[in-house]
Amino acid sequence: MNRQVLNYETLLKVTNAISHSRDPEEVVLMSVESITLALNVKGCMLFLINRDSDELEVAAAFGLSDEYINKGPLSALKSITSSLKEGPVAIYDVSDDPRIQYPEAARKEGISSILSVPITVRARTIGTLRVYTAGPWEFTLDDVNFVQAMANMAGMAIDMARYSKGLKDSIEILKTLRDPKTLKSKRRTPYESVPKSFA
Repeated sequence: MNRQVLNYETLLKVTNAISHSRDPEEVVLMSVESITLALNVKGCMLFLINRDSDELEVAAAFGLSDEYINKGPLSALKSITSSLKEGPVAIYDVSDDPRIQYPEAARKEGISSILSVPITVRARTIGTLRVYTAGPWEFTLDDVNFVQAMANMAGMAIDMARYSKGLKDSIEILKTLRDPKTLKSKRRTPYESVPKSFA
């Protein structure tokens, strides 16, 4: 079975997961695992941007050591920044590229090449998806398109989950407001807020 067929099967698997799951963690974990296995690479990580600290926080990882995953804070302003602003970035040699924030940690992990693509939701970049290879890798256009498609789907899943959670919270609030038990305590008469001295 060739890689193109595997990629279509992976896309189908993840879209099915998105349509049946309300848990974004399940979808992003399935995404990073599926990409790693479909491309037969070392590993994959999905990061979300923390707007308060301008750091990339790991949301899901597969195939990489805990030591590498927890190597230190990853700056959205220093670590392959152009992939967040301009689109996919492929790095052929991590040992000789100034865009890598932790080149020594990458070498120790046995990483040779990295592909980084943005995760965009409604024209807003919310994170990045990165693929790591053990050997030098010339990423093809098909590789980039596949990983970008997976990143877009993961972004949609995260957005849908946030929307669904917000909707559920709103419904619960409305139910509480309409609940006869709580309704009495929330009801106000024209005189309730008038101080006793004026009543």
